Amino acid sequence: MRVENKINQAGRMEVEPMAPEVSRGARRLAVYGAALIVLFSIPLYQLARLALEEDLYSHAPLMPVIAAYLVWLTRHRLPKTICPSRIGTICFAGLGAVFLAGWAFFAFRGVTLPLNDQLAWQMGALVSFIIAGVFHFLGAGIARVTAYPLGLLVFLIPFPTGVRHGLEVVLQHSSAEVAYWMIKIAQIPVLRDGVVFALPGIVIQVAEECSGIRSSFVLFITGLIGGFLFLENPKHRFWFTLLTIPLGILRNGFRVLTLALLCVHVDPKMIHSFIHHRGGPIFFALSLIPFFALLLYWRKKELREAQNRQATTGIVEKH
Repeated sequence: MRVENKINQAGRMEVEPMAPEVSRGARRLAVYGAALIVLFSIPLYQLARLALEEDLYSHAPLMPVIAAYLVWLTRHRLPKTICPSRIGTICFAGLGAVFLAGWAFFAFRGVTLPLNDQLAWQMGALVSFIIAGVFHFLGAGIARVTAYPLGLLVFLIPFPTGVRHGLEVVLQHSSAEVAYWMIKIAQIPVLRDGVVFALPGIVIQVAEECSGIRSSFVLFITGLIGGFLFLENPKHRFWFTLLTIPLGILRNGFRVLTLALLCVHVDPKMIHSFIHHRGGPIFFALSLIPFFALLLYWRKKELREAQNRQATTGIVEKH
């Protein structure tokens, strides 16, 4: 399917109609998707409530909307015909069945899982069945073109408890390491014991809940979306998104440094201030400065490379 905007003689925008075969496949996929929503209505409702109650999952309701928008942006690159992929359908449908079997295993054994663990199994099944539907109704060609937006649906799956704890521990200790060297560079006297810092007049601990997992996760998702919107080279997208991880750790270390400076040079009671308990959005906004600087760097690099290719092509054609 290829949709192109054209300007007719009257100056009005025209949209090339969708190929009938693709249109039928899209309608069937829509019906299939509606059926999935009905079948998974209870888990989807529970996910919506979890998103309202836990900031870590507040992004979840937006992911289908963002994925749909990115698919719409790629409409001009979609094939005009469809060829259903049996292999892709079976693989992802089978993966969905595995997720459902995992959830059923615990349910039938009477094991009460935390809500996020239950939803991890159920949303994993839902996302797998959606992708299987794309392979079945629209084919491997369209699935390949829309793989990046479809991949964002993975963020509908909550972290299992063990995975979340592991990520929090890694971010906690890496943030403490970065904060320690920042404090040393700032020439603040410090004694360190793991994630505990003894500073003049106060002891600061980088707790697990201070790992910055939510803001780091949001920054990572923002990197994925920003890379897709503004970068063309897959390698540039990969490295740009990957760099959001150390960027998030540096941001969290800088937050600890800021608290240390305020507690040592202003008042130890600053540990109970707004900066500590509600300052996350401020430091997230600060992390967007190097984020957009990196994005602008790679964007300009790609533009220069495109101009060089055009110039080279022009020289070859003249000869």
